[in-house]
Amino acid sequence: MQRLPIDNQDARAYAREEHDVAQKISPFLWFDGNAEEAATFYVSVFPDSEVTAVSRYGEAGPGPAGSAMVVSFKLDGQEFSALNGGPQFTFSEAVSFLISCGSQAEVDHYWETLSEGGEPGPCGWLKDRFGLSWQVVPTVLPELLQDPDREKANRVMQAMMGMGKLDIAGLERASAGT
Repeated sequence: MQRLPIDNQDARAYAREEHDVAQKISPFLWFDGNAEEAATFYVSVFPDSEVTAVSRYGEAGPGPAGSAMVVSFKLDGQEFSALNGGPQFTFSEAVSFLISCGSQAEVDHYWETLSEGGEPGPCGWLKDRFGLSWQVVPTVLPELLQDPDREKANRVMQAMMGMGKLDIAGLERASAGT
């Protein structure tokens, strides 16, 4: 009898390694004519990333013949799709992508690269030049915010609320009360 997956990690390993099944759930993003440009930009920002396929509109439309219709790409190994669907729908902050960063250098890289031509926001949030929202967050932040000493956690929250790009040293100073 074949062993069945017993938890999420086992299920993912079972699906990907033993049966070569694609990612079950993946983001599908709606763009207005610049899906290929966006995908090319995103794969330049993240490691282990590539454009994997581009489907193009034919003579029947609705987009211009030869223009990208759907762009499939991977960011840091995770599958995404981008559709050139037109101006009917736009991105909002109601959906964002969180980037967990292990160092200030990572925070700086993603913040600077993704916010260029976009809009920096508060508390580690930004909109890129395509209007897509990102949260650039150091991995230490949840730990600091969940400190059992509520005074420390509150100082960290207050410090974070005053930041645009998150500063790990500043968050740690707030936790220490210095």
